[in-house]
Amino acid sequence: MRRPPAGSLWIAGAVLVALAVPATLLWRAQPPLPDIPARGDTVQPVPVEAAEEGAGRRLFLDPLDPANAPAAEDAPRLIGIAGRLPDKAIAMVRTADGTSKVLSPGESFEGWRLESLSPDAAMFSKGSRRVRSFLPAAEPEAEAVSGEDEGQ
Repeated sequence: MRRPPAGSLWIAGAVLVALAVPATLLWRAQPPLPDIPARGDTVQPVPVEAAEEGAGRRLFLDPLDPANAPAAEDAPRLIGIAGRLPDKAIAMVRTADGTSKVLSPGESFEGWRLESLSPDAAMFSKGSRRVRSFLPAAEPEAEAVSGEDEGQ
């Protein structure tokens, strides 16, 4: 009687292990199924206190209000953003003497580095400090005046 080569036994053992290990892991990974009430069983309602506790929590934070945002006194004042975000946009900042300067992300101005731009704000960093500078809001007086002119 002829014996199979020793290498084929190793291959057969490796194939069995390769099939058994994933099957075992999948079998153990199944979460237990919840108990489903049978037809005609009485189901207890959720207590009102528990339902109200979850309903009282807020899902989202309030939107950022630029007027209440913390700002550093010496941080650049953002006056405009132009270009295509996020790659080819530039920021315009007001200098201390009243002129403006144009910055691209990665450039610095008075020690502050422009990190990133969004449609309404710019993120500046200086050392470990980070400040988000928002675009100035439209003047309410100008909107009210234009609204009165339209009505007449």
